[in-house]
Amino acid sequence: MSEASTTADSGTARTEAGIPQHAAPGRGARSWQRLLLLYGIASFIEAFGVSQVFAFMLPYLQGMGVPKADLGQTIGLLSSLVFVLGLPIVPLWGVWADKYSRKAVIIRSAMVEAVVFAAVALSRTPWQLGLSLLLVGFQLGNTGVMLAAIRDVTPHRRLGSAIALFGATSPVGMAVGPWVGGLMIGVLDWPVASVYWLSSALSVAVALLLAFGSAEIRPEVVPQGSVRSLAYGAVRGVLADPAVRRLFLVFGLAFFARQIANPFLPLLVEHLAPGPHVASAIGLVVGVGALVGGLVSPVAGPLGDRFGFRPVLAVAFAGAAAGLVLMPFVPSVGALALVVVGWSACVAAVSAMVFGLLAVEVPPERRSATLNLVYLPLYVAGIVGPSIGAALVTGGLGVVFGGAAVLQAAGAVAVGVPLILASARRIGSG
Repeated sequence: MSEASTTADSGTARTEAGIPQHAAPGRGARSWQRLLLLYGIASFIEAFGVSQVFAFMLPYLQGMGVPKADLGQTIGLLSSLVFVLGLPIVPLWGVWADKYSRKAVIIRSAMVEAVVFAAVALSRTPWQLGLSLLLVGFQLGNTGVMLAAIRDVTPHRRLGSAIALFGATSPVGMAVGPWVGGLMIGVLDWPVASVYWLSSALSVAVALLLAFGSAEIRPEVVPQGSVRSLAYGAVRGVLADPAVRRLFLVFGLAFFARQIANPFLPLLVEHLAPGPHVASAIGLVVGVGALVGGLVSPVAGPLGDRFGFRPVLAVAFAGAAAGLVLMPFVPSVGALALVVVGWSACVAAVSAMVFGLLAVEVPPERRSATLNLVYLPLYVAGIVGPSIGAALVTGGLGVVFGGAAVLQAAGAVAVGVPLILASARRIGSG
């Protein structure tokens, strides 16, 4: 498809600032809201299912007969498998999407999700569960594509709100998934596998919804050249930019800390509430915390607008570190839920501030490639983080959460110290 026809299909218009804005095929005043709604549903359901896999891995493995002494390391190692196959091909999905079809790449993700959740539900041994989690790698690469499409169709004055709302859908899904699963397992007394079958069915519904309800959003300029050279050229271009590289490193610290701690939250809950009601307690702690994080994410945007993205980012990192330090020492499930609420809010604020900085600091010609690769630090952290956690858990859960807190504190220092030095220089020059 030529650039001219692509521009015509996307309904190009220009804001007063001269920034190209693209309307979805079919145009209409609400085309971008429709796309935002559909992509938000897709992001919500993906997070809904993935959160259940991690939240209820503990009782699932217990049902498989894994000894209690081996649960910590088994959970850490299985969690690290999620991103192994996906990491090498993540850059390819963005290129395939821009070169051929964003819609097809996004629907592919929903269909693979359905297969993954069904495979998890059918798993009867830890090694079968591990093979199922390896398949998750083939469902990755959709979030950046959806972000790029939303950016292309949303009016400039609404862009910040649209990205913040889309960003909230994943944390809300991460909250609702464990809560619903806890009700199914702890209240209705359904087997753990039924939770994963529900997620599989919902993923099929999302694929159908996207297939028949969403428009194809083409980029303003369709990339030319081989897929491999474009994909790894995009990676090199993103990492060659010092500002983007720093943001990716900061984002990586946040993800490493989260991926070290997250798989072991159910073990903290199990320590405080052992017995038949552990699934309900996990749903409360993990679900409520993530829900508050999702609700805070859009609020963090205005705070960044008022006080600056970097100051809010530094404070959020410090708050997340404090929450991780406290978690192993709380005396009850309710107290743990409150600490997780604060921690999740800070983690959501970190993500919102990084997205905001990328949105305003990345040049337009590299914005699509950067957004397509924005979760690359997550994929790396998703492999290494749980593995580190599995090694640390031999020293106790306090060591796991303390190690994650050190990384969050490092993020606060990396962002906060340059701000303090810059402020001191301004005072000195004044």
